[in-house]
Amino acid sequence: MKNFQFMNPTKIIFGKGQLAKMAEEIPAGAKVLVLYGGGSIKKNGLLAAIHEALADHQVGEFGGIEPNPSYETLMKAVAKIKAEGYDFLLAAGGGSVIDGTKFIAAAVPFAAGDPWRIIGERIKIVEAMPFGTVLTLPATGSEMNNGAVITNKALCAKLPFMSPLIFPRFSILDPEYTYTLPPRQIGNGVVDAFVHVMEQYLTYPAGGKLQDRFAEGLLLTLIEDGPEALKQPENYEVRANIMWSATMALNGLIGSGVPQDWSTHMIGHEITALYGLDHAQSLAVVLPSMLEVMQTGKREKLLQYGERVWQLAKGTEQQRIDAAIACTRTFFETMGLPTKLEAYGVGPEAVEAVADSLEAHGMTKLGETGAVTLAIVRQVLGKSIR
Repeated sequence: MKNFQFMNPTKIIFGKGQLAKMAEEIPAGAKVLVLYGGGSIKKNGLLAAIHEALADHQVGEFGGIEPNPSYETLMKAVAKIKAEGYDFLLAAGGGSVIDGTKFIAAAVPFAAGDPWRIIGERIKIVEAMPFGTVLTLPATGSEMNNGAVITNKALCAKLPFMSPLIFPRFSILDPEYTYTLPPRQIGNGVVDAFVHVMEQYLTYPAGGKLQDRFAEGLLLTLIEDGPEALKQPENYEVRANIMWSATMALNGLIGSGVPQDWSTHMIGHEITALYGLDHAQSLAVVLPSMLEVMQTGKREKLLQYGERVWQLAKGTEQQRIDAAIACTRTFFETMGLPTKLEAYGVGPEAVEAVADSLEAHGMTKLGETGAVTLAIVRQVLGKSIR
């Protein structure tokens, strides 16, 4: 096992009716800006419930944060905060809203020019606004981590940033607020969480027995309950297990002390920025092909994954590896996500376009050992077309 440091200061408040406790987590007298996406929190009553819970606070609203939150939209929120004097942020939504709020929290006090420098030039931030979250779409784990991914439309770029200053102060996870999610978002969330686990688990053996077992438990839970969430959208226990699994998939715990990959995510970000696929759709396309191309370096973990997660114990090693990858692809498709680019209207031109974009962003040696070069990226994408 590798040396590591682990810290996660986010307070999780989980379960039915927990929104009523939110006011206890926000400083008295704070002026709160509620940030959200397309307005679903108005339809399901969450926005009204937030106002009720914060009846003793001044509360404003900023809506319209997109899936794959854009720098352009987020800077409008920054301007509103500066003009109206908010001092606490509340993200109500899924990963895109929370990621966007993290950038806003960092951008408001940023004094070194254009806040895009935080991402584009990886400028270290020294201050951020405090914020909490109310999660409505389990997927990204952003409610309990210190990372975010932001899109710059003008640059056709989708890039990550991290800072210990952008952990949420608290996150409220009430599975009942996920009941109204459409099937597409349920499928996306489960696949996103699944791939988060795979990026930290399916690398090479590093002696992290506990991390491996934890990761396998998360994968098994998602495999078991993901399809059930599509069949039973108001099954509380199913939704609760998916919600907690998605949070635990990317809160830093299972990746501590073990190698991490993230090449599928970096390629997926470029696909989303260039062609507009949902984040999870791009991951569903890339991961199976990545496992095929990189199977030599991942051989031991692929065999372990096949046996422990998919119960593949018969046949030659190669047959078991092939079957494990096939099971992964089938699971994604069962969740409603096609695993080939042509299903999304994207053709062979994507191979060079994505490789060129990765090169422009300096991402030429990806993966747990840096072995995913642009040549490998082209192979992966070539297998991902049809």
